[in-house]
Amino acid sequence: MAEVSTEARVQAPAGEVWARLTDWPSYGEWNATHTGFPRGGPANLAAGGTFREDMKLMGFPAEVDRTIGELEPARVLAARGKGPMAVTVATRHTLTPEDGDATKVRIDGEFTDTTVSLTAARLEDSATAALTESLRRLGDLVTW
Repeated sequence: MAEVSTEARVQAPAGEVWARLTDWPSYGEWNATHTGFPRGGPANLAAGGTFREDMKLMGFPAEVDRTIGELEPARVLAARGKGPMAVTVATRHTLTPEDGDATKVRIDGEFTDTTVSLTAARLEDSATAALTESLRRLGDLVTW
């Protein structure tokens, strides 16, 4: 298993950050691992909603069928799915309001399968760099 997490303080209220986080047509503007939604993004933004996401992991394209596992508007969006070679890809976005209309944004990721253990360190480094870049881009887009 490979686990990654990163967080950043975004100078915008949680509602503004959430609006950008769930704006599927512009998702790729900030998410460094995202390359597309073949079916247009989650049609049902609710726990149990499903979607297919095209991603790039460690430089390789990956198609992941995901299910939303947890959803609290303006607070939490968590999804899990199966990617290539039966690798499970899980992400959790957590928004925590802070003083002065700022929001702490945290992204946690997890990759599990027996093949992941062979490249776990490289995957963790690559995913951490991508998530850190994603939060930087998100902050640039929603700075209040």
